[in-house]
Amino acid sequence: MPYLHCNEIDLYYEAHGDPSAPPLILAHGAGGNHLVWWRNVPVLSERYYTITFDHRAFGLSGDVPGGPGRRAFPHDLHALLDHLQIDKFAMIAHSMGGRTATPFALIFPGRIEALILSGTLAGAVNDEVREIQAKHYKTVAGQTLRQRALAPSTERDDPQLTWLYRRMNGWNPRRPSTFLAPTPGLATWRGSSMPLLRQFGMPMLYIVGEHDRIVPWQAMEASHRAMDGSEFVAVPDAGHSVYFEQPDRFNEAVIDFLDRRWSHQGPSIIEP
Repeated sequence: MPYLHCNEIDLYYEAHGDPSAPPLILAHGAGGNHLVWWRNVPVLSERYYTITFDHRAFGLSGDVPGGPGRRAFPHDLHALLDHLQIDKFAMIAHSMGGRTATPFALIFPGRIEALILSGTLAGAVNDEVREIQAKHYKTVAGQTLRQRALAPSTERDDPQLTWLYRRMNGWNPRRPSTFLAPTPGLATWRGSSMPLLRQFGMPMLYIVGEHDRIVPWQAMEASHRAMDGSEFVAVPDAGHSVYFEQPDRFNEAVIDFLDRRWSHQGPSIIEP
């Protein structure tokens, strides 16, 4: 199995498709790992060099006690890209994957050429977004993230898919309960990644399920309106995991966006 030893861990990854095709990186959320893209990779890899990986402490990737934890996400991705000799690329960041995309864009500017935010704001918030989120949190008080991950219709009408989703979640190793908690100072931070993302000017697509009970579509739509030039797609009959619940619509939206907005100019592969 393909592992890369980097930053004190063994990082699991998979590469699908033609290595000479435009590179597309898929960063999973906290409820998943590389396997959750099973309904997307076969389609996307026909057009793009499609890379999936397990964030440290997820799936088949390990972690080190007392290590940097999630703060190493962008650095782990950077090591993987260098290993694969990928320079510039497009990225799908789902949910927790936004915690990889935004800091990567900050630390390694210019390498992400197109960004698709799936069920994540990636820190691109303003007062309107915060107000929408605060109201939403009151409506789901007492519900766990796992309980809110899928649309109620998915759980009712497709018990097999629901079972598979939860089994994939269960394959992740145990982590400290504070693994994804904000670092000291960030819990009360009122900043936003909007200025950063505007500065880089990369094409952006927000895609969200109309029944997302983790990041409501209204918050995603408000963030989109504040990000000039971005695009927005709300998918019916889907919850937080559009890529999993409505893969055909997700894949179609991704391909349409990248075909229109991603020029992938310049070298995609790092010259030796």
